[in-house]
Amino acid sequence: MVVWRPDPTFYPSPRLAMQAPPERLAYVATINPRNDGRPDAMTVVDVDPRSPTYGQVVGRTELPYAGDELHHFGWNACSSALCPYAPHPHVERRYLVVPGLRSSRIYIMDTKPDPRNPRIVKVIEPSEVAQRAGYSRPHTVHCGPDGIYLSALGNPEGDGPGGIFVLDHDTFEVLGRWEVDRGPQFLAYDFWWHLGYDVMITSEWGTPRMVENGVDLDALLNSRYGHHIHVWDLRRRRHVQALDLGPEHQMVLELRPAHDPTKAYGFAGVVLSLKDLSASIWLWHRTNGTWNVQKVIEIPAEPANPDQLPPALKDFKAVPPLVTDIALSLDDRFLYVSCWGTGELRQYDVSDPFRPRLTGTVQLGGIVRRAPHPKNPDRPLNGGPQMVEVSRDGRRVYVTNSLYIPWDPIFYPDGIRGWMVKLNADAQGGLTVDRDFFVDFGDDRPHQVRLEGGDASSDSFCYP
Repeated sequence: MVVWRPDPTFYPSPRLAMQAPPERLAYVATINPRNDGRPDAMTVVDVDPRSPTYGQVVGRTELPYAGDELHHFGWNACSSALCPYAPHPHVERRYLVVPGLRSSRIYIMDTKPDPRNPRIVKVIEPSEVAQRAGYSRPHTVHCGPDGIYLSALGNPEGDGPGGIFVLDHDTFEVLGRWEVDRGPQFLAYDFWWHLGYDVMITSEWGTPRMVENGVDLDALLNSRYGHHIHVWDLRRRRHVQALDLGPEHQMVLELRPAHDPTKAYGFAGVVLSLKDLSASIWLWHRTNGTWNVQKVIEIPAEPANPDQLPPALKDFKAVPPLVTDIALSLDDRFLYVSCWGTGELRQYDVSDPFRPRLTGTVQLGGIVRRAPHPKNPDRPLNGGPQMVEVSRDGRRVYVTNSLYIPWDPIFYPDGIRGWMVKLNADAQGGLTVDRDFFVDFGDDRPHQVRLEGGDASSDSFCYP
């Protein structure tokens, strides 16, 4: 008799996932910004401190085409496969689903049999996404219980609306657009869900026309970038509610819901306030059956000498924090906030999500600070903490420094030399830089990080 057993990297609950073996490899999307005909690549970094190649690139898979701009890739399957209403016991966390934000092409990479050398086994062309879903510029990938979900910034012409489409778990075919009734939703960016409540949450950035050639100052000053969080009925695929953060709060990007499926709250990062260049973290929550949102963290801009600022910021005489990514530990205790502009990674204790408490901070790079890594204290770093990923046990935090090729030179006009660092997180709060871990990617720009066996930003659970 054949017995199907779930992938051993699937866990019913966050608590059990935190007891998993530590990751040994990290997959890092690296982008070629030079427009010289060379493609982007998926790189593999050794993150096992016991290994002789610790902190080194040990694998690299170049893509067959140039100009994809790899962005937020993800696993094909995760712990949500154990959900009782849509179980998929036969799938395994094996394939990386890797979208090109610029090209709208999607690569399926197989990490077996050799996880250090992922192989491209399927390419989904932009025409298939456009014909079957009506979308382009795929951005974020999440593995759901009934399929692989991807967000998209807009339509093939570069306008809105953006939204979500679904791939089949087994064939990776594009099944179609997810929304049945999108209501007022038009802009798109990130999405996540509360599986215990049959609720999806989505955020807003801008249409492809608004982002692909840099910051659209007219759109920014007229508050046309995203400033809403949307609530959806996940099973019925219908819009339920739009939560307005206010038009001065521009670019509602990353979403991090509580991992415990009995908790109906989560955190959203906002890049910029038009009022004072501050950044902020907002809490969405369900109280007495109603969804609400409120600001729980505000990070002010820092005064600076205009001579040290890029042209876009000189008149403001300040460095905006530019919160571009956040991550929540699996125990829902610590929230990590990357301030790409000021060059800071912050750790907050969010045990009480309504009253976050700053418990740790690390300086690396930054528009003005250029804070060095302790492995090479005489070398100023450019870029700043941008993408952030947390290990399942919450003890290790990985950070890369590139945002988006059209936007990097606006804030770092002298260029970005790519790097990846590792921070150690104390169980009671606090952060320190791992002095032995510094990956120099040279002219290539590192972005999304995914960890072997899963991480804090790619798993969702149906059991508390």
